[in-house]
Amino acid sequence: MKKLKIGVIGAGYWGPNLIRNFSACPLTEVAAVCDSSPERLDAIGRSDGHLSLVGSLDELLEMKLDAVAIATPVSTHSALASRCLEAGLDVLVEKPLAASVLEAQALVDLADRCGRILMVDHTYLFSGAIRRIKELIEGGELGDLYYVDSIRINLGLFQRDINVIWDLAPHDLSIVDYLIGREARSISASGCAHADRNIEDVAYVNVDYDDQFQANIQVNWLSPVKVRQMIFAGSRKSLIFNELNLTEPIKIYDRGINLNDGDEERHKQLVSYRLGDVWSPHIDPGEALQGVVSHFAECIRHRQTPLSDGRLGLRVVRQLEAATRSIRAQGGRVVLSHGASANGHAAPREVGPDQRSPAGAGRNGRAKRPDVLLR
Repeated sequence: MKKLKIGVIGAGYWGPNLIRNFSACPLTEVAAVCDSSPERLDAIGRSDGHLSLVGSLDELLEMKLDAVAIATPVSTHSALASRCLEAGLDVLVEKPLAASVLEAQALVDLADRCGRILMVDHTYLFSGAIRRIKELIEGGELGDLYYVDSIRINLGLFQRDINVIWDLAPHDLSIVDYLIGREARSISASGCAHADRNIEDVAYVNVDYDDQFQANIQVNWLSPVKVRQMIFAGSRKSLIFNELNLTEPIKIYDRGINLNDGDEERHKQLVSYRLGDVWSPHIDPGEALQGVVSHFAECIRHRQTPLSDGRLGLRVVRQLEAATRSIRAQGGRVVLSHGASANGHAAPREVGPDQRSPAGAGRNGRAKRPDVLLR
């Protein structure tokens, strides 16, 4: 079987990881690497001397390629991906998909018109731990989910073009989107900036999905310690995913509350506590990024829609943009749309303070703004 020829755009922080994984994948080979920095290209040339190295997108597009992987600053994603899609190439884009909802929507629409595959590198969706958590949730092991609490903090890396929410929260937002399969109803966020007064480096995000489920996300570039932990609390059991625990990343707790019937006499306890066992399931080993590139290759070969397609990327960008807007309004809640346009994307609609609707309401509405700020 002939290998797919991949061009990697961007040889900075994430690009070398893509080069390594595409080179290791039996379905693909890296045909060329593109970067505007001669120093970065020299570094790639020293480690992978067989690769073609080019300094411009024009040079790259003159080569015979099947697809490209883009690992550049977020502000460049839209222009680069558009050029590649228009050139007839399938595209994998580092998260987040684009710097705005308008850019992300335009990329999704362009991929549809060109008949090309657009995939976003939401790496965690391809990790053994997240796949196992999805199996447990869908199998009813946790019962009804009550909430998700996530802490994703570390010292750096500071970004110059995006704040800490755009840098770290896409992981958590994409994970929750994948696991629960529901769109967010509203978002509020707070944050502050220290190193650069215009770029938040500490932030807290609350995502409301319906009346009985929400996610809370803490992201931070200033923490003296690195923490990667998510708590999934359910009616039957709860689960803690600690990415830094390499031997037992998932622990399931048979601990929680039992709700008694409300018809009991008032003096009787309506809530009882349950303290049971703790166990850790086996997690299949393997690098998540290898799962990303292999899945991308399979989707190209079979012309299938990727798990983390452009529409999932668009949903994440919509939440990121709403969270940033909420911060600018000092935590004002932003109501997201649940409408659907003809091409299956969420259509914006306006909701007033007295019209806050449950998830799924107003699906045929269309409005002038992508979201509405509530105070």
